[in-house]
Amino acid sequence: MPVRSKWQALPTEAINPHSLGIDKLAPDDIVELMINEDRKMLAAVQRERERIAVGIEMIASSLRKGGRVIFVGAGTSGRLGVLEAAEMPPTFSTDPSLVQAIMAGGRNATFASKEGVEDNYEEGARSITRLLPTKKDIVVGVSASGMTQFVRGALTRARRAGARIIFVTCDPGTELQTFVDLTISPGVGAEVIAGSTRLKAGTATKIVLNMLTTGAMVRMGKTYGNLMVDVHTGSEKLKDRARRIVNIVTGLEYDEADKLLKKAHWNVKAAIVMQKTSVTYPKALTRLRKAHDSMREAIGEDIEPRLRGMLQGAAEAFSKS
Repeated sequence: MPVRSKWQALPTEAINPHSLGIDKLAPDDIVELMINEDRKMLAAVQRERERIAVGIEMIASSLRKGGRVIFVGAGTSGRLGVLEAAEMPPTFSTDPSLVQAIMAGGRNATFASKEGVEDNYEEGARSITRLLPTKKDIVVGVSASGMTQFVRGALTRARRAGARIIFVTCDPGTELQTFVDLTISPGVGAEVIAGSTRLKAGTATKIVLNMLTTGAMVRMGKTYGNLMVDVHTGSEKLKDRARRIVNIVTGLEYDEADKLLKKAHWNVKAAIVMQKTSVTYPKALTRLRKAHDSMREAIGEDIEPRLRGMLQGAAEAFSKS
């Protein structure tokens, strides 16, 4: 009997030989099974490290030229793109328009599954058209199976506008490799529940997207060492983090760091430059702009030795206690 399913041969739809009897397992055995499968997922991501590195530089280059990053996906893949876009402003103080996400089915589909919307090629094209993509932009298509029509429609339209395309999929054999600028395809293999791509495929995709956005932001000067110096201080927790960062970098006591941050309008980078170079807030901003937003260039110091010294001191104090 001929096979009529176009999805059957996809690796994301395969039956996993290691989980055939999962419905007979005790909870601790289910956990062990899933951990073992996730180890394979991490190995699959590692095999894509060179492509991920290329993607990081592509995104950073686009942002430096005034471009945007636009994630496009459906279902779990779409929600992961939405998550990346939503977390950039509080983490790195980016403008909300800088990193955006398009979800098949719109905002409501983020919270409740909308079946069938992923099959609409034309709506994918219309959705990206509304954002007026340009040659400066990077569009990141996310599709575990590599076959999502909504995503394909969006990528085709973005390509026509001259935008560069990164495609993240868990099907290494996707034919879209000939159509996009870069394909990142961790071959995670069959899921423990056949076809449930919110599992290994979803986790691998999340890791890849984390690396792409975080790596690009680091390359853009959004951190100082591994300190979140561009944090948006919209909550007490984040204001506390800002005070602690200023304390670590400048040596100011907690209360003094608070006073300095208020003078700097809660701009952590500006506060540090003000303290380190004895300049006013406007001059600190000018200095940062001339340094291309790099803290290391703006104050002429490397934070790594100080951080290592702090960690070593804390470890020694702990060993003596």
